[in-house]
Amino acid sequence: MTTKSLVTGAKGFVGRHLVAALAARGDEVTATDLGSEPVGDGETRYVEADLCDEASIASVVEGHDVVFHNASVVHTRRTSEDIVWDVNEGGTQRVIAACRKHGVGRLVYVSSASSVYEGEDIENGDESLPYSTISQAAYADSKIAAEKRVLGENDETLATCAIRPHIIFGPGDTRFLPAILDRAKAGKLRFGVGREHKLSDFTYIDNLIDGLLRADEHLQGEAPAAAGKAYFVTNGEPMPFFTFIGKVLAQLDLPPVITNMPYRLVYAIAAVSEKLDELRGRPVGFENGMSRFAVRYMCTHHYFSIERARRDLGYTPSVDLDEGISRTCAHLREVGF
Repeated sequence: MTTKSLVTGAKGFVGRHLVAALAARGDEVTATDLGSEPVGDGETRYVEADLCDEASIASVVEGHDVVFHNASVVHTRRTSEDIVWDVNEGGTQRVIAACRKHGVGRLVYVSSASSVYEGEDIENGDESLPYSTISQAAYADSKIAAEKRVLGENDETLATCAIRPHIIFGPGDTRFLPAILDRAKAGKLRFGVGREHKLSDFTYIDNLIDGLLRADEHLQGEAPAAAGKAYFVTNGEPMPFFTFIGKVLAQLDLPPVITNMPYRLVYAIAAVSEKLDELRGRPVGFENGMSRFAVRYMCTHHYFSIERARRDLGYTPSVDLDEGISRTCAHLREVGF
Protein backbone atom coordinates (compact mmCIF):
# COMPACT_ATOMS: atom_id res chain seq x y z
CA MET A 1 0.00 0.00 0.00
CA THR A 2 1.38 3.39 -1.02
CA THR A 3 2.43 5.70 1.81
CA LYS A 4 0.83 9.14 1.76
CA SER A 5 3.43 11.62 2.95
CA LEU A 6 3.18 15.35 3.67
CA VAL A 7 6.17 17.70 3.78
CA THR A 8 5.86 21.15 5.36
CA GLY A 9 8.32 23.83 4.30
CA ALA A 10 8.57 22.05 0.96
CA LYS A 11 10.01 25.00 -0.96
CA GLY A 12 13.09 25.29 1.22
CA PHE A 13 16.44 23.60 0.76
CA VAL A 14 15.68 20.56 2.91
CA GLY A 15 12.05 20.42 1.82
CA ARG A 16 12.82 20.14 -1.88
CA HIS A 17 15.31 17.32 -1.34
CA LEU A 18 12.92 15.52 0.99
CA VAL A 19 10.01 15.76 -1.47
CA ALA A 20 12.20 14.28 -4.22
CA ALA A 21 13.41 11.44 -1.97
CA LEU A 22 9.89 10.52 -0.87
CA ALA A 23 8.71 10.49 -4.48
CA ALA A 24 11.66 8.24 -5.36
CA ARG A 25 10.64 5.96 -2.46
CA GLY A 26 7.30 5.54 -4.17
CA ASP A 27 5.22 7.65 -1.80
CA GLU A 28 2.18 9.67 -2.75
CA VAL A 29 3.63 13.05 -1.76
CA THR A 30 1.94 16.29 -0.81
CA ALA A 31 4.17 19.33 -0.55
CA THR A 32 3.04 22.42 1.32
CA ASP A 33 4.43 25.89 1.90
CA LEU A 34 3.55 29.53 1.43
CA GLY A 35 2.89 30.82 -2.09
CA SER A 36 1.14 29.28 -5.05
CA GLU A 37 4.17 28.18 -7.08
CA PRO A 38 4.33 24.36 -7.02
CA VAL A 39 7.33 22.26 -5.98
CA GLY A 40 8.46 18.79 -7.00
CA ASP A 41 7.84 16.86 -10.19
CA GLY A 42 4.51 16.47 -11.92
CA GLU A 43 3.56 13.60 -9.61
CA THR A 44 3.83 15.71 -6.46
CA ARG A 45 0.69 17.41 -5.20
CA TYR A 46 1.31 20.95 -4.01
CA VAL A 47 -1.05 22.72 -1.60
CA GLU A 48 -0.47 26.23 -0.30
CA ALA A 49 -0.89 26.37 3.49
CA ASP A 50 0.05 28.75 6.29
CA LEU A 51 1.46 27.29 9.53
CA CYS A 52 -0.06 30.23 11.38
CA ASP A 53 -3.57 29.33 10.20
CA GLU A 54 -5.11 26.39 12.07
CA ALA A 55 -7.79 25.64 9.48
CA SER A 56 -5.28 25.81 6.63
CA ILE A 57 -2.96 23.30 8.27
CA ALA A 58 -5.77 20.98 9.34
CA SER A 59 -7.05 20.84 5.78
CA VAL A 60 -3.70 19.93 4.20
CA VAL A 61 -2.78 17.32 6.85
CA GLU A 62 -5.98 15.32 6.35
CA GLY A 63 -5.56 11.97 4.62
CA HIS A 64 -1.85 11.38 5.21
CA ASP A 65 0.02 8.53 6.88
CA VAL A 66 3.07 10.55 7.91
CA VAL A 67 3.91 14.23 8.25
CA PHE A 68 7.48 15.43 7.92
CA HIS A 69 7.36 18.75 9.73
CA ASN A 70 10.28 20.64 8.24
CA ALA A 71 9.02 24.23 8.05
CA SER A 72 10.50 26.85 10.37
CA VAL A 73 11.80 30.40 10.43
CA VAL A 74 15.60 30.42 10.76
CA HIS A 75 16.38 33.73 12.40
CA THR A 76 19.11 33.92 15.05
CA ARG A 77 18.87 37.67 15.69
CA ARG A 78 16.88 39.09 18.57
CA THR A 79 14.34 40.72 16.29
CA SER A 80 10.93 39.63 14.93
CA GLU A 81 10.63 37.22 17.86
CA ASP A 82 6.82 37.06 17.73
CA ILE A 83 6.90 35.79 14.15
CA VAL A 84 9.61 33.25 14.91
CA TRP A 85 7.64 31.83 17.86
CA ASP A 86 4.31 31.79 16.01
CA VAL A 87 5.76 29.79 13.13
CA ASN A 88 8.21 27.52 14.91
CA GLU A 89 6.39 26.66 18.10
CA GLY A 90 2.83 27.72 17.28
CA GLY A 91 2.99 26.10 13.85
CA THR A 92 4.18 22.86 15.40
CA GLN A 93 1.26 22.89 17.82
CA ARG A 94 -1.12 23.30 14.89
CA VAL A 95 0.52 20.46 12.97
CA ILE A 96 0.20 18.16 16.00
CA ALA A 97 -3.45 19.13 16.49
CA ALA A 98 -4.13 18.42 12.82
CA CYS A 99 -2.43 15.01 13.07
CA ARG A 100 -4.61 14.18 16.08
CA LYS A 101 -7.78 15.41 14.39
CA HIS A 102 -7.23 13.39 11.22
CA GLY A 103 -5.65 10.25 12.64
CA VAL A 104 -2.17 10.66 11.14
CA GLY A 105 -0.03 7.88 12.60
CA ARG A 106 3.51 9.28 12.32
CA LEU A 107 5.19 12.67 12.75
CA VAL A 108 8.88 13.27 11.99
CA TYR A 109 10.15 16.65 13.16
CA VAL A 110 13.18 18.39 11.65
CA SER A 111 14.70 19.87 14.78
CA SER A 112 18.13 21.41 15.45
CA ALA A 113 21.28 20.53 17.34
CA SER A 114 21.03 24.00 18.88
CA SER A 115 18.37 22.59 21.21
CA VAL A 116 21.12 21.57 23.66
CA TYR A 117 23.55 24.44 23.09
CA GLU A 118 24.18 26.92 25.91
CA GLY A 119 27.11 28.87 24.49
CA GLU A 120 29.71 26.45 25.89
CA ASP A 121 31.76 23.68 24.29
CA ILE A 122 29.96 20.45 23.35
CA GLU A 123 32.36 17.65 22.41
CA ASN A 124 30.82 14.43 21.09
CA GLY A 125 27.57 15.30 22.86
CA ASP A 126 24.81 12.71 22.78
CA GLU A 127 21.05 12.72 23.31
CA SER A 128 21.44 12.51 27.09
CA LEU A 129 22.33 16.23 27.07
CA PRO A 130 19.51 18.31 28.57
CA TYR A 131 17.74 21.02 26.64
CA SER A 132 19.33 24.44 26.89
CA THR A 133 18.02 26.36 29.89
CA ILE A 134 19.21 29.80 28.78
CA SER A 135 17.65 32.07 26.19
CA GLN A 136 19.99 32.95 23.33
CA ALA A 137 17.75 33.57 20.33
CA ALA A 138 14.08 33.08 19.53
CA TYR A 139 15.02 30.54 16.88
CA ALA A 140 16.78 28.20 19.31
CA ASP A 141 14.23 28.77 22.08
CA SER A 142 11.27 28.08 19.80
CA LYS A 143 12.85 24.97 18.29
CA ILE A 144 13.38 23.58 21.79
CA ALA A 145 9.74 24.24 22.70
CA ALA A 146 8.56 22.66 19.44
CA GLU A 147 10.71 19.54 19.86
CA LYS A 148 9.46 19.08 23.41
CA ARG A 149 5.87 19.22 22.16
CA VAL A 150 6.53 16.74 19.36
CA LEU A 151 8.23 14.18 21.58
CA GLY A 152 5.71 14.70 24.37
CA GLU A 153 2.90 13.73 22.00
CA ASN A 154 4.30 10.28 21.25
CA ASP A 155 1.82 7.54 22.09
CA GLU A 156 0.11 4.47 20.61
CA THR A 157 -1.87 6.52 18.09
CA LEU A 158 0.76 9.06 17.03
CA ALA A 159 4.39 7.94 16.87
CA THR A 160 6.78 10.89 16.87
CA CYS A 161 10.50 11.55 16.71
CA ALA A 162 12.89 14.46 16.12
CA ILE A 163 15.97 14.61 13.93
CA ARG A 164 18.69 17.11 14.92
CA PRO A 165 21.04 18.06 12.07
CA HIS A 166 23.82 20.64 12.35
CA ILE A 167 24.88 23.09 9.61
CA ILE A 168 23.19 21.52 6.59
CA PHE A 169 24.85 22.05 3.21
CA GLY A 170 24.68 20.70 -0.31
CA PRO A 171 23.39 21.48 -3.82
CA GLY A 172 20.41 23.82 -3.69
CA ASP A 173 21.36 25.45 -0.38
CA THR A 174 19.86 28.95 -0.39
CA ARG A 175 21.11 30.21 2.97
CA PHE A 176 24.33 28.95 4.52
CA LEU A 177 26.95 28.85 1.76
CA PRO A 178 25.34 31.47 -0.52
CA ALA A 179 25.57 34.06 2.27
CA ILE A 180 29.21 33.19 2.90
CA LEU A 181 30.09 33.21 -0.79
CA ASP A 182 28.46 36.59 -1.30
CA ARG A 183 30.78 37.97 1.38
CA ALA A 184 33.79 36.23 -0.15
CA LYS A 185 33.10 37.61 -3.63
CA ALA A 186 32.71 41.10 -2.15
CA GLY A 187 36.08 40.80 -0.40
CA LYS A 188 34.46 40.78 3.05
CA LEU A 189 35.55 37.32 4.17
CA ARG A 190 39.26 37.84 4.81
CA PHE A 191 38.89 37.38 8.57
CA GLY A 192 37.70 34.46 10.65
CA VAL A 193 36.58 34.58 14.27
CA GLY A 194 38.50 33.41 17.33
CA ARG A 195 42.02 32.04 17.67
CA GLU A 196 41.33 28.46 18.68
CA HIS A 197 40.44 25.65 16.32
CA LYS A 198 37.02 24.80 17.67
CA LEU A 199 35.39 21.81 15.98
CA SER A 200 31.96 21.89 14.39
CA ASP A 201 29.69 19.26 12.88
CA PHE A 202 28.30 19.55 9.36
CA THR A 203 25.52 17.60 7.65
CA TYR A 204 25.46 16.90 3.92
CA ILE A 205 21.90 17.10 2.63
CA ASP A 206 21.71 13.53 1.30
CA ASN A 207 22.72 12.19 4.71
CA LEU A 208 20.04 14.23 6.46
CA ILE A 209 17.37 13.03 4.04
CA ASP A 210 18.45 9.43 4.61
CA GLY A 211 18.16 10.00 8.36
CA LEU A 212 14.65 11.40 7.99
CA LEU A 213 13.45 8.50 5.87
CA ARG A 214 14.99 5.99 8.25
CA ALA A 215 13.28 7.72 11.16
CA ASP A 216 9.92 7.29 9.46
CA GLU A 217 10.63 3.61 8.81
CA HIS A 218 11.48 3.11 12.49
CA LEU A 219 8.26 4.76 13.66
CA GLN A 220 6.32 1.86 12.20
CA GLY A 221 5.42 -1.53 13.69
CA GLU A 222 4.36 -2.69 17.13
CA ALA A 223 7.45 -1.45 19.01
CA PRO A 224 8.96 1.33 16.87
CA ALA A 225 12.58 1.97 17.84
CA ALA A 226 12.46 5.69 17.10
CA ALA A 227 9.21 6.53 18.88
CA GLY A 228 9.50 9.40 21.32
CA LYS A 229 13.21 9.92 20.69
CA ALA A 230 15.50 12.62 19.34
CA TYR A 231 18.51 11.84 17.15
CA PHE A 232 21.61 13.79 16.17
CA VAL A 233 22.11 13.21 12.44
CA THR A 234 25.33 14.71 11.06
CA ASN A 235 28.30 13.63 8.97
CA GLY A 236 30.15 12.63 12.13
CA GLU A 237 33.32 14.33 10.84
CA PRO A 238 33.88 17.43 13.00
CA MET A 239 36.32 20.05 11.75
CA PRO A 240 37.00 23.73 12.47
CA PHE A 241 34.34 25.95 10.93
CA PHE A 242 36.80 28.03 8.93
CA THR A 243 38.65 24.93 7.74
CA PHE A 244 35.38 23.82 6.15
CA ILE A 245 34.89 27.28 4.65
CA GLY A 246 38.49 27.27 3.41
CA LYS A 247 37.90 24.02 1.53
CA VAL A 248 34.87 25.55 -0.21
CA LEU A 249 36.67 28.79 -1.08
CA ALA A 250 39.65 26.87 -2.50
CA GLN A 251 37.47 24.74 -4.79
CA LEU A 252 35.69 27.85 -6.08
CA ASP A 253 38.94 29.81 -6.57
CA LEU A 254 37.91 32.49 -4.10
CA PRO A 255 40.32 34.36 -1.79
CA PRO A 256 41.08 32.48 1.43
CA VAL A 257 40.44 33.65 4.97
CA ILE A 258 43.81 35.14 5.96
CA THR A 259 43.59 35.65 9.72
CA ASN A 260 41.24 35.61 12.69
CA MET A 261 39.73 38.46 14.67
CA PRO A 262 39.31 38.24 18.46
CA TYR A 263 36.03 36.74 19.61
CA ARG A 264 35.14 39.61 21.96
CA LEU A 265 35.57 42.19 19.22
CA VAL A 266 33.42 40.30 16.71
CA TYR A 267 30.78 39.61 19.36
CA ALA A 268 30.55 43.32 20.12
CA ILE A 269 30.24 44.11 16.42
CA ALA A 270 27.45 41.53 16.11
CA ALA A 271 25.58 43.13 19.02
CA VAL A 272 25.74 46.53 17.31
CA SER A 273 24.73 44.97 13.98
CA GLU A 274 21.65 43.37 15.56
CA LYS A 275 20.61 46.66 17.11
CA LEU A 276 20.98 48.49 13.80
CA ASP A 277 18.90 45.82 12.06
CA GLU A 278 16.21 46.26 14.68
CA LEU A 279 16.15 50.01 14.06
CA ARG A 280 16.11 49.51 10.28
CA GLY A 281 13.32 46.95 10.48
CA ARG A 282 15.20 44.18 8.68
CA PRO A 283 12.84 41.40 7.54
CA VAL A 284 12.48 38.19 9.48
CA GLY A 285 14.92 35.56 8.26
CA PHE A 286 17.58 38.12 7.34
CA GLU A 287 20.95 36.62 8.26
CA ASN A 288 24.51 37.63 7.41
CA GLY A 289 26.44 35.61 10.00
CA MET A 290 26.74 38.61 12.30
CA SER A 291 24.39 37.66 15.11
CA ARG A 292 25.70 37.07 18.61
CA PHE A 293 24.30 33.54 18.48
CA ALA A 294 26.20 32.77 15.25
CA VAL A 295 29.46 34.23 16.57
CA ARG A 296 29.25 32.10 19.74
CA TYR A 297 28.53 29.06 17.61
CA MET A 298 31.69 29.58 15.53
CA CYS A 299 33.84 29.97 18.66
CA THR A 300 32.89 26.86 20.62
CA HIS A 301 33.21 23.14 20.06
CA HIS A 302 29.85 21.80 18.97
CA TYR A 303 29.94 18.31 17.57
CA PHE A 304 27.76 15.36 18.37
CA SER A 305 27.68 11.58 18.60
CA ILE A 306 25.59 9.83 15.94
CA GLU A 307 25.77 6.45 17.68
CA ARG A 308 22.08 6.41 18.68
CA ALA A 309 21.08 7.01 15.05
CA ARG A 310 23.46 4.27 13.94
CA ARG A 311 22.04 1.84 16.50
CA ASP A 312 18.32 2.58 16.28
CA LEU A 313 17.93 3.72 12.68
CA GLY A 314 20.77 1.96 10.89
CA TYR A 315 22.01 5.39 9.87
CA THR A 316 25.47 5.71 8.32
CA PRO A 317 26.54 8.85 6.44
CA SER A 318 26.80 7.78 2.81
CA VAL A 319 28.53 10.95 1.59
CA ASP A 320 31.64 12.10 3.47
CA LEU A 321 32.49 15.76 3.98
CA ASP A 322 35.07 16.07 1.23
CA GLU A 323 32.77 14.42 -1.32
CA GLY A 324 29.88 16.57 -0.12
CA ILE A 325 31.94 19.74 -0.53
CA SER A 326 33.03 18.65 -4.02
CA ARG A 327 29.44 17.92 -5.10
CA THR A 328 28.25 21.22 -3.65
CA CYS A 329 30.98 23.25 -5.33
CA ALA A 330 30.37 21.51 -8.66
CA HIS A 331 26.70 22.48 -8.42
CA LEU A 332 27.59 26.06 -7.48
CA ARG A 333 29.83 26.34 -10.54
CA GLU A 334 27.06 24.95 -12.74
CA VAL A 335 24.57 27.56 -11.56
CA GLY A 336 27.12 30.38 -11.70
CA PHE A 337 27.25 31.09 -7.98
